[in-house]
Amino acid sequence: MDSAGTELECFLALQKQEQLAASHRVNNLWEEVQKQKELERTLQKRYGDLVADKEKIQHLMDEHRIQAQLQEENCSKKSLNAKTQLYHFTTIVIAGMGFFTDAYDLFCISLVTKLLGRIYYHHDGAPKPGILPPGVSAAVNGVAFCGTLLGQLFFGWLGDKLGRKKVYGMTLMLMVICSIASGLSFGKTPNGVIATLCFFRFWLGFGIGGDYPLSATIMSEYANKKTRGAFIAAVFAMQGFGILAGGIVALVVAGTFKNAYPSPIYSVNAKDSTPPEADLVWRIILMFGAIPALLTYYWRMKMPETARYTALVAKNATKAAADMAKVLNVEIEAEKDKIEKIVQEKGNNFGLFTKQFLHRHGLHLLGTTSTWFLLDIAFYSQNLFQKDIFSKIGWIPHPETMNALDEVFKIARAQTLIALCSTVPGYWFTVAFIDKIGRFAIQLMGFFFMTVFMFALAIPYNHWTKKENRIGFVIMYSLTFFFANFGPNATTFVVPAEIFPARLRSTCHGISAAAGKAGAIVGAFGFLYAAQSTDPKLVDAGYPTGIGVKNTLIVLGCVNLLGMLFTLLVPESKGKSLEEMSKENEGEEENYETETKGEDAQTIPV
Repeated sequence: MDSAGTELECFLALQKQEQLAASHRVNNLWEEVQKQKELERTLQKRYGDLVADKEKIQHLMDEHRIQAQLQEENCSKKSLNAKTQLYHFTTIVIAGMGFFTDAYDLFCISLVTKLLGRIYYHHDGAPKPGILPPGVSAAVNGVAFCGTLLGQLFFGWLGDKLGRKKVYGMTLMLMVICSIASGLSFGKTPNGVIATLCFFRFWLGFGIGGDYPLSATIMSEYANKKTRGAFIAAVFAMQGFGILAGGIVALVVAGTFKNAYPSPIYSVNAKDSTPPEADLVWRIILMFGAIPALLTYYWRMKMPETARYTALVAKNATKAAADMAKVLNVEIEAEKDKIEKIVQEKGNNFGLFTKQFLHRHGLHLLGTTSTWFLLDIAFYSQNLFQKDIFSKIGWIPHPETMNALDEVFKIARAQTLIALCSTVPGYWFTVAFIDKIGRFAIQLMGFFFMTVFMFALAIPYNHWTKKENRIGFVIMYSLTFFFANFGPNATTFVVPAEIFPARLRSTCHGISAAAGKAGAIVGAFGFLYAAQSTDPKLVDAGYPTGIGVKNTLIVLGCVNLLGMLFTLLVPESKGKSLEEMSKENEGEEENYETETKGEDAQTIPV
């Protein structure tokens, strides 16, 4: 019994020890579980902190990006309802002087081509003064247009890649150098003089070509939407003064030399009718084009980059705001209430050769290129060869009844009268009315009246050639110039600078302008041959028979009619912002106008 009790006690003691050991293990496990839970809570807390920090950082990054976007928005939107200031007019003059030089250089050649023929292609015993052979005449008149076409494409593209300002000075210096070099054409032989003249006029045209997209884009990105059309048109209107200046300079130079070196008329003494000093006349006239360009070079270099390019293309909103403040003392502040809306907006980064561009702007580009092409066929053929038309109707006497300097003087007088009475007023009518009646209406009206007057000149052409009707012909002919300039010649320049995205604006304007110069080449080369008489006896020496002036004018009338039809592809941009037209900030403009109505908005510097 004692032995059994002892064993029981031992068993119970052992059982108790095992229970204590198990309890201890349970306690240890419980402690481990608690530690594990604590560790999990700590990790969760740390993870939560990291997530919160990440969200905070993301929020700060988003806010910073949005602030930058809002600054970009402000850089563009501040110009929408901007006040006109002195700086606007300064820019018009600086950019406009480039176009003054462009027009002077392109059209002054028509004043001296007959003189070049007399000097370098005179044939002893010929009944009429020497004229430029067909190929030479085509080259002299058209080579600058070939350079202009290439310059428009190249500098238009470069203006979107490097910025408007960086390229702007290059074009001007090229124009200055080549204007001077054109008058310094080397050699004494006809081939040497004409070859070097054509070489330098090609590169002169290349520089002129760059001025088209850059001047238009700079002025459009600088101006406010209410007066943007007038400002761009005013830059282009300086072309009229350039044409007028060409005539005046030729009048002064020819008149001065004519008085200093009197000469007999050709029919009396063919050789002496062209004095040796006449070789200086055409050189001085061509070289004069460098002066206005040179005078504005310094001011072009002082102009800052356009704020729209800096903000929307170069993505440097801070620099854009600094440029704005530097010129007009304007501060740009982000608008935080628009953050959510900006976050939801999608970027517009499509390129020129994409389906999205084709969908948005394909028809617009077709409209701007086709109308400019058709317009320039008529406009440049009329401008370059008006002297031939006036000669054929008898307004300018026959060349054998004049000496060389007298012929230059009378051609310049005719061109000056046309420019003064119709060309220059037409440009400034556009400036006055473009923001009132719109681009579309002016362009359609211009093509319509050009068509009407062309047919009115062409159909009863024999009536106009009679001496008593010549004044009527000149008036009608002048009206075609008036409605070209108070019409498509101005609007085809304005519209491409308004309807395309900022990153492609200069390129698309260059493409449109290049299409125009292709039309000018067709006009310059085609009219030269087409306007020749159908009678072989009346054809100029070296030329094949053509279709005659009458039929040529009918063809030009049909070209203008086609221009009316293609105008239907061109959108109206009157009263709309650049971003609204290009759809870069679709949906924003209406809200902006509502919120900023009545604010004293400022303008963007160029």
